[in-house]
Amino acid sequence: MTQAGRQGSPRNGSGRTSAGHQSARTAGAGGAGRGQRDFPKGGGDRPFKRPKPREEAFVDPDLNPDAGTPDQADRKGAGKPAARKPGARKPGAGKVPGTPGALKPKPRVGAGAAKAAGSRAFGGERFGQSLGPVRKPARKRGPRSEVPQSELHDADGVRLQKVMASAGVASRRVCEEMIAEGRVEVDGQVVTELGVRVDPKTSVIHVDGLRIQLDENMVYMVFNKPKGVVSTMEDPDGRPCVSDFVRNHHGERLFHVGRLDVATEGLLLLTNDGELANRLTHPSYEVPKTYLVQVRGPFPQGVGAQLKAGIELEDGMASVDSFKLVDSTPGHVLIEVVLHSGKNRIVRRLFDAVGFPVLRLVRVKVGPIGLGDQRQGSIRNLGKQEVGHLLASVGL
Repeated sequence: MTQAGRQGSPRNGSGRTSAGHQSARTAGAGGAGRGQRDFPKGGGDRPFKRPKPREEAFVDPDLNPDAGTPDQADRKGAGKPAARKPGARKPGAGKVPGTPGALKPKPRVGAGAAKAAGSRAFGGERFGQSLGPVRKPARKRGPRSEVPQSELHDADGVRLQKVMASAGVASRRVCEEMIAEGRVEVDGQVVTELGVRVDPKTSVIHVDGLRIQLDENMVYMVFNKPKGVVSTMEDPDGRPCVSDFVRNHHGERLFHVGRLDVATEGLLLLTNDGELANRLTHPSYEVPKTYLVQVRGPFPQGVGAQLKAGIELEDGMASVDSFKLVDSTPGHVLIEVVLHSGKNRIVRRLFDAVGFPVLRLVRVKVGPIGLGDQRQGSIRNLGKQEVGHLLASVGL
């Protein structure tokens, strides 16, 4: 073929005829304008197709009010089927509450529960242990009688709700509600009027049976006594005593309520309230004390019933109020006993009498006050709610 024929052939070096190449130029210039192309960079015979605009998902605001605008709904994935909750797969999830096999509703902790907690005496207190309401009064009182304001009113005193709020019972507004509900007693009489003024130094105030201690000089402490410490403030033999632990906490002279022998560990109350100390140790108030006793095992059946029935000791009959087996390991048994007797070494003598000498003895509770997880050798102040329960347990 001649040179001219090769140049005019459709299969020349450019892959197209010169006329076709020129027509492609003309079409590109007319369709896209100067400097623009309808195909992507890199060449190719197939023209570029622009993507269609995406259709926005329709969201009915009446069916899904939280979806927002269509744009927001599209971004958040609204209009899609909602994911199934994990609880929906549980048996009885679709049944009506209250019917057999239905799931039990979870208790709701809302404003009502918070209000109920805050309306208790010292309900908002974070210090000390929460002991709840007084279950039964220590002393028998006659029926509550409302007295007129004039008989309890002290013109030179302080408003009752202010005294209660200053003592940490609750906010002043809640204290006013307590007074209006008849939950407050002043000197043994129910007060329901908000204008009553009282003398904080002489008045005795109870809220829901809890005594409010208005004397700020009164101190109430719990000491977790270690083994080897003498239950005295001074020891002539130079042994470790309670005062060695109290010096760093309070400079005032304190009483230790009752005693624990040198080998016994656990709860020892310390206070400068002489009346409370006398009542806690007096046999007529029968304040219960809880002990954990470790003895060698195995422990035969019937011994607990024998201890509850009473054991004849050298100073008379003695017994425990309750007996419970807590734990048992090879060679050792842990027992919890409760008794109100204040005789010297009474727990050790009782277990010696039944043939099981005590290996370790810890007092964990006195009246309503428990040791909890308090570190051994440490001293802590009682919370105001705890003080109220302790005073109520002996009729104060």
